[in-house]
Amino acid sequence: MEEFSVKIDDKNDKDDDVQDDDDDDFDSDKPFNGKPTMMEVSPNEKYLVAYNKEDNSILGWSIENHDEGPLKLDINFKLRDIGEGTLYQMCVSDDKKLVYTYGIHKTKLAIHDMMDRDRKITVDCDFTDRCDYCTFNLKGELILYCDPYIYIYPTKTKRNKWKYKRMYEIPLYFMPISISPKDKLYLYSNNSIYEWDLNTEKGVKIFGNDKEINPNLEDELIYSKDNIQISRNENLVCIKIDSKIIVYMIDLEIQVASLDINYDIQLRTFVKHPVLCPLLFPLLLSLFKNKLKGEFWDECKGKSLGHLKQSDQLSKEFFQNYIQVTDDYVFGFPDENLWKIDLKEVISNILNVCSSFKNSDESNNNNSDEIIENWYFDKKETYKSCDRLNLLLFNPYAYPDVIKALFHETISNFEYKNKLEVFGNLKKWKVIINNMGEIELQVFKKLNDINEWKLICKMVEPESIEGQSLVGIKLFDNSNIIILTIWGVFIYHFNENNKFISLIYHYEIYLYDEEGFLRDYKKAFPDPAILPLPNSKSFRSDIWVSSIKNNKELMLKYGVELLKFAIRKRKPELIDEVYEKCITYFKEERNNRMFLSIITSIMPSLNEYYPEYIERYSLDTLMITYSSIYNTKDDELHLDSFQYEMFNLSKSIWWAKYNAFMNQLYKDHKKILWILNVIQILIILPIFPIYFATLYMLMEFDFIIVYDKKVDKYRDIFSSLYFSVYNFFSNYKNSSMIYFTNPYIKFITYPKDYNWFLELIKPQPSPFVETTMNRDIYKTWDGEAIINFKWNTYGKYYYAFIWILFMAFLGCFTIAATTPQQYIDDNIQKQLLVASVILGFIHLIFEIRQIIYDANKWIRDFWNMFDVIAYVLPIYTSIIWLQTNEMNTIPLLSFSCLFLDIKFLLFFRAIEYFGVYFAIIISVAQQIISFLVVLFIIIISFAHAFYILLIPRTPFSFDERTNNNDPNNPWNLASSFNLISEDGSVNPNPYIIQPPNGNTNMFVDFRTSLFAMYKFLTGDSSALSNWTYVDNPALAILIVLFSLLIVVYLMNLLIGLLNNAIEKDNNRVSYLIQKAEILAEIELFYLFPYQRRWETWFPEVIHYSADVDKVREKIKEMIKNNEWDINDESKKNLMKQLNIQHFTNKNTL
Repeated sequence: MEEFSVKIDDKNDKDDDVQDDDDDDFDSDKPFNGKPTMMEVSPNEKYLVAYNKEDNSILGWSIENHDEGPLKLDINFKLRDIGEGTLYQMCVSDDKKLVYTYGIHKTKLAIHDMMDRDRKITVDCDFTDRCDYCTFNLKGELILYCDPYIYIYPTKTKRNKWKYKRMYEIPLYFMPISISPKDKLYLYSNNSIYEWDLNTEKGVKIFGNDKEINPNLEDELIYSKDNIQISRNENLVCIKIDSKIIVYMIDLEIQVASLDINYDIQLRTFVKHPVLCPLLFPLLLSLFKNKLKGEFWDECKGKSLGHLKQSDQLSKEFFQNYIQVTDDYVFGFPDENLWKIDLKEVISNILNVCSSFKNSDESNNNNSDEIIENWYFDKKETYKSCDRLNLLLFNPYAYPDVIKALFHETISNFEYKNKLEVFGNLKKWKVIINNMGEIELQVFKKLNDINEWKLICKMVEPESIEGQSLVGIKLFDNSNIIILTIWGVFIYHFNENNKFISLIYHYEIYLYDEEGFLRDYKKAFPDPAILPLPNSKSFRSDIWVSSIKNNKELMLKYGVELLKFAIRKRKPELIDEVYEKCITYFKEERNNRMFLSIITSIMPSLNEYYPEYIERYSLDTLMITYSSIYNTKDDELHLDSFQYEMFNLSKSIWWAKYNAFMNQLYKDHKKILWILNVIQILIILPIFPIYFATLYMLMEFDFIIVYDKKVDKYRDIFSSLYFSVYNFFSNYKNSSMIYFTNPYIKFITYPKDYNWFLELIKPQPSPFVETTMNRDIYKTWDGEAIINFKWNTYGKYYYAFIWILFMAFLGCFTIAATTPQQYIDDNIQKQLLVASVILGFIHLIFEIRQIIYDANKWIRDFWNMFDVIAYVLPIYTSIIWLQTNEMNTIPLLSFSCLFLDIKFLLFFRAIEYFGVYFAIIISVAQQIISFLVVLFIIIISFAHAFYILLIPRTPFSFDERTNNNDPNNPWNLASSFNLISEDGSVNPNPYIIQPPNGNTNMFVDFRTSLFAMYKFLTGDSSALSNWTYVDNPALAILIVLFSLLIVVYLMNLLIGLLNNAIEKDNNRVSYLIQKAEILAEIELFYLFPYQRRWETWFPEVIHYSADVDKVREKIKEMIKNNEWDINDESKKNLMKQLNIQHFTNKNTL
């Protein structure tokens, strides 16, 4: 087990660790001349500490109850434990607990209570990994990153020690960037950045780049700390990475802008935005020294914090080294003192500079926003202005008073109008119904103070409306307006730079009169402050549909509803347009994966009405490369699905304490450790199988973790013995793996809103559950990867539990039914029968739930019918047996055991080695079912013919001999024995007659006639051997016809059809579909509703690894079958990475 020290050396006393500055020459009025090396603020902005590396001094200020201005120094001391080492990072809590990392070659951790520096604080579990990062969160908890683990410690001190309560493992190849006080962990891996919430344990990828940011990168940890900065609010994340600033929108999960720091005009434009400015300001501080030059930036530097120095501007070094920005304040050393400044005032100063400043570019161009290029990192799109971001940041929910006021005014003064006007700040909107019955929107700009207005934009809706139709109008701001009409609600956006008006929201509702308006309005808008999703009627507007298709953000918000509308109304052209837009948007930028969720969310409807789109989607999104980096691992399998997540290892706290104890013994008491190891071996060897199984289960459920498999085996015999055996029998081979993203985004997730009681009766399905029978999904690796992920995550465990429960049912009934009475006690037999009834009803309840959920689907599944018989027969038999105290219905008992045994066999269908054959049985039977129906009808026809021909024509009785001349009389067909006299003559009167029965002439009854035909079909013609064929030519003709038509022709035809069906069908696909059905059944009927909402079991995005050699083979096979689009850019790149060359003219590889 690896180690790192997380406590102050006990051998050092106070004078060695820290020293008050009273002992040294220290000017408390001018601490380190106002030039700190490092500054940190506590999570809730109550305390600030600064460090100077020249004299290793630490200073602290209380900042909570102080107004703006210079702050009074609270604490100062010098660190003595650093020595010649370097202080890498520090953090401080609200209650003045100082934590820092330092060292020369190996990082150490130290904790100081600044209120009582005689008090030594340690943390439990002596980890020996280096501590690379420390911080406090808003709860006052200490968060440590010790590669690759995150430890969270409540700072409640007990015996001068902090005990950790949570522990997480960071995925392989991920490096931390920072941890915010709000428990947001930012990680860097493979040119991508992720945000993880340590509370919800949910992560999201907020940035990704196809090209390597730093191709010569050797130390990603150093790179991530030195080159990446992040600022965040509730809706946006701004990431500064090298010379780029990426803007990511949280609710839509897409990148909305990429700013080039070297492109001055572009950067200035975004700094002017009131929402972006507070986010960009902390990221641009370090650039004021040498990057941001010019009159505009000098004005920003001078006036943003200029009131701190009335005469001189702040130095450039101040913005780079001597300032700290929090959510509410700015702290810095503009002089020898620490100053506290309101961040809102700073941002206001910058915005004032932006609004008043005019540079040479603006004076030469009427349009203040020049062409802003490179919105997206791949440089495939160019936008004319930052209006797109304005549109994105516009949120009508932020203006609830405006919406409420509009509806209230309309209700109080309901009147139809053909003209409406509304005035804003230097702008006026006018909406009219023109002579053509069209809606005309006009935007005017105020020219001067005498109310002169100039028309700057006009738009005419082409849809004609008769009569007066306008009801009300309100402004959100100068650029956004909401209009009420008799046919619904409209919100329009005005692009001032491009002079263009666009529709951004529409909800169709007919408001014919005041009474109807009140009724329909309250129904559609129960909360006026919340705008509902557009209804299906809204999509009848071509303008609204066009607005959605041509706007990425509107497509993300309303694309699913639009696609539902297109499918419901059978609009194939609209379906194709939406599909193409989603695929195009995704291919333009691989981070736009949420566009794929529009298609996957609606796949059940596509599967029902337009299944060709599922095959098309599977081919269009095949092999989406997640990482261009190949990794060689010895424990990873082909198509091994996974999701990048934080692993919560908090259950392994006691294991960590055990390891800490063993490490301490290894350091200080090796003889005791040796004796303890011997004792462990002596205990383990006699119970080795139990030990091995127990340790496997504990590790499987994270009660035991391995910090380092290469740890000295003599230090921890308990786990090293297990790994020695495990590695010896392991058959993993080293292989190069490439990682793909599964394109079925949000395909396996369930609706977040649910009713717990209704979910038990009729659970809401996921798209996966509703499309389990679609073969096109499972023809590709993506579908198989989904199955692997589900099976390995929860499926195999629940399936094993169901199997064990059934085996208990089978065992109880079988023992009670088959054990001879002399070997089993009556009471035990009754107990077994009662257990059989209980267990059988448990299984039957789940079958009943399936019938309630979807009776039609349940009936169509052959295995369901078989399952019910296997459950009902033993239950019924057991109840009869218990009531009568004896079992006289032996056939019922026999069939019960038969179906139970076959049901046990059916459990093997989830195992691939056996499941393929079960899949063949069902899939082939489905293909030849019509032929079997035809064959059955023909057999019935022959049975009917033989029945007519051979039925007795005179009355007879099996109990009394009937003597007549009817050749079909069973008594005349029965075996008889005649006496032979001495002269050899035969007495014509039978001497002995064997009494006939139902089998003598099987054509007495039509049911036995059918059975006789079945026997004839199998080669047993004894049922027709009692008649002479010479005397009965009709019988001979029927036999010849039956044998030629059925036995010779149709049966051989059936064999041929079976061969063709087996060869035609992809048996592996059938097996995967069968396994998908099993998983769907487990999800719906065995998992609790809240379990179906677990992010770890049902993530929005999953990834899978693939063997590089198999990927090459698969691509070559698909090219040969014309299933690989060699013109697609992403597929070209993948072929290039795998060194696959395609020769079109030769059609060879």
